[in-house]
Amino acid sequence: MKRKKNIQIAIICILLATGTNAQDSSGAKPATTATTNPLSFSGYVEAYYSYDFDKPADNLRPSLMYSHNRHNEFNINLAFIRGSYSGERERATLALAAGTYMNANYSSETGVLKNIYEANAGYKLSAKSNLWIDAGILPSHIGWEGAVSKDCWTLTRSIAADNSPYYEGGARLSYTTNNGKWSLGGYALNGWQRITRVAGNSLMSWGTQVQFRPNDHVQLNYSTFIGTDSPDSVRKWRYFHDVFGIFQFNSTVGLTVGFDYGTQQSEKNSSSYYHWYSPVGIVRITPSTKWAIAMRVEYYNDEHGVIIYTGTANGFQTSGYSVNVDYLPAKNMAVRFEARTLHSKDYIFLKDGLSLQQDNSAITFSMALSF
Repeated sequence: MKRKKNIQIAIICILLATGTNAQDSSGAKPATTATTNPLSFSGYVEAYYSYDFDKPADNLRPSLMYSHNRHNEFNINLAFIRGSYSGERERATLALAAGTYMNANYSSETGVLKNIYEANAGYKLSAKSNLWIDAGILPSHIGWEGAVSKDCWTLTRSIAADNSPYYEGGARLSYTTNNGKWSLGGYALNGWQRITRVAGNSLMSWGTQVQFRPNDHVQLNYSTFIGTDSPDSVRKWRYFHDVFGIFQFNSTVGLTVGFDYGTQQSEKNSSSYYHWYSPVGIVRITPSTKWAIAMRVEYYNDEHGVIIYTGTANGFQTSGYSVNVDYLPAKNMAVRFEARTLHSKDYIFLKDGLSLQQDNSAITFSMALSF
C-alpha cells in the first residue's frame, strides 16, 4: 500500500507541476519576451486481449514473451504518464507506468523502481552543438522496436525485441549533427536491462550507437553492448551487435530489416564462446491514412540457451510469422488485430498444460491511445 501511495503522489506532483507552470506562463510578460512552457505532459494507454491456442493453465504465454503475454483475458499491456522539462541547455523526463509489460520486464527490479518507465536528467555540454549528457533510467539504444506498441509496425514484439533490453540504467553521451543526419551515442550501463546492478558484479557495462538518416525515408542503425550480467565469481563477458534499416519506399510501402548477433563466454576466463542471432523482416502497407497491414518473418537461434533457455538438445531455434491489420481512426489512436505463429526445432511449447509441441499460435487484439 505504501508503494502505491508513493506512486500516486508522484503522479499528482507531475500533474500539478505541469498545470502550475502553464498557469504562470499565461501571466503578464514584457512585450519583447517570448513565452514558452518548458514543461510538457503526455501519456499512453494500451489495452489488449490475447488468445493462445495452447491454452496455458496459468494464463501466461511462453516465457520468451514479455509484451502482451497474458492469455484469454482483457488487460493493460502498458500505461504511463510522463512529465518532461526542456530548457535551453537542460532537460528531464519522469514517466511512471503499470501493466503486464512492466510486470514482466521489471521483475528483477526492487520497490518503486518496478514502476519507473523512464527517469533521467540531461545537460547540453555545448552552446552551439547538439552535444548532451543524460543519466538515469533511459530507453534502450538497442533494437528497432520499443515498448510503445502504437509506434511499432507490428502489434506484438519480435522475439529479438522481447529478448534484448527495452530500458537501461546508466549515462549517455550523445551528439547529433546540425542537419540531423548523423547521431552518435556512447553509454555507461548498469548491465543488460538493469536499473539495479547484479549483486556481486563490480563492473560497468558499455554501449555505442550510430544512426544515419540520409533523408526522411531511410534510417540506418548500428548499436553495440559489451559487458557482463553475472557476479564477478562467475563472470561471463557478453558482446552484442544490433543492426537494422528502416526504408519507406513511398507513401504506401515500407520495409524494416534487422539482424541481432551476440556472443558470450561459455564460462569464466574461457576462450570458448556461445553465440545467438536473429534476423527479422517486416513489410508494412498503408493503403490509406486510416488502415495499415504489416507482415513479419523472424528467426531466433540460441542453441546454447544464453538468452532463451529450453534444456532441449537443439536449444531455442524458432521461426515466426505474423500478420496484423490496423485501423487508425485518429493520429493518436490505433485499433489492431494480429495473428502469429511460432515453430521450433524442438518440442518446447506446452499444450493444455499436458504435452510439449513444436508450435505456438495466438491471436491478439489491442486498442492504444496516446495523449
